[in-house]
Amino acid sequence: MQQIVNFILKNSNRLLFLLLLVISLSLTIQSHSYHKSKVISSANFFTGGIYERVNNINEYFNLKSQNEELAMENARLKSLLFNQKDTTKLPEIDSIKGVKKTDIIVSKVIHNSYSVFENYLTINNGSASGIKRNMGVINSAGIVGIVDKTSKNYATIISILNVKSQINAKIKKSNHFGSLVWNGKSTGFVQLIDVPRLAGVRKGDTIVTGGQSIIFPENIGIGTIDKVYIDDVTNYYTLDIKLFNDMTNLGHVYIIKNKDADEITKLENQNKKDE
Repeated sequence: MQQIVNFILKNSNRLLFLLLLVISLSLTIQSHSYHKSKVISSANFFTGGIYERVNNINEYFNLKSQNEELAMENARLKSLLFNQKDTTKLPEIDSIKGVKKTDIIVSKVIHNSYSVFENYLTINNGSASGIKRNMGVINSAGIVGIVDKTSKNYATIISILNVKSQINAKIKKSNHFGSLVWNGKSTGFVQLIDVPRLAGVRKGDTIVTGGQSIIFPENIGIGTIDKVYIDDVTNYYTLDIKLFNDMTNLGHVYIIKNKDADEITKLENQNKKDE
C-alpha cells in the first residue's frame, strides 16, 4: 500500500496532466458533433474487429446447431421446389413482400446484448456495403431491430429488446395497429401498446409490421398475442407479444434497403416546415 502511495506522490504531476487531458477530450467530444461522430465511428471499427474474432471462435463450437438450421431451411426450400408445377424450373423465393432481392443486404451478428434495458447488436457489414442509419433488420423468423450507427465495415443495431425501441405494428387479421415497445422484463416478449378497444384481439393472434413505416415492409412477422390487458388510463389495449425470434440466439440477418425512404422523409420534413 505504501508503495502505491509513494508512486502516486512521485508521479502526481503526470497523473494530474493525464486526468485533465481525459476531461478536456471528453468535453470536446461531447460538445462537438463532428468529433463525437468520429469517435463513435472509430469505436465501432475497433470493437467490431474484436467482436468478429470472438464470434468466429463461438461459431466453431456452434457448427452443429447451425448445420441443423441449414438442413431445416433446405428442407423447406426443397418442399417449395417439389410443389412447383414445373420442377425443372427453380422458383424465385422472396418471402419479404415488396422487397426485391437486390434491396436486401445479408450480414452476420457478431455481438448481441439482451440482458440490459438498452440492448444493441453488432453486425459485420457497414457503410461500405450500403448500410445506413434507420434501415430495418430482420431474419428468417421476423424482425430484429433498426440500424443505429455505422462505420465502414460494421454497424450497430438497436434491438427490439431496447426500451427506446418503438416500431409500428398491427394485428394481422384486422389491420388495427399500435406501437411495438419493450418493457425490459423478458427476452421472449415485447408489448404492443395503444391498440384501440374496437380491435377484436385474442390469444394466439399474429402480430406483424404495419404499413405506416418506411423502415420495414408491411406484414413482416413479429409474434403472437400471449396476454391482453386494458390500460386504465388510456382505455386502450396493451398486448404481450411472444416473439417468433429467439433474440438470445441470432446468426445471419437481412438489412432492408428502402429506396424510397429518403424521398418520403424529405417530403414529410418539408410538410412539417410548411405547418
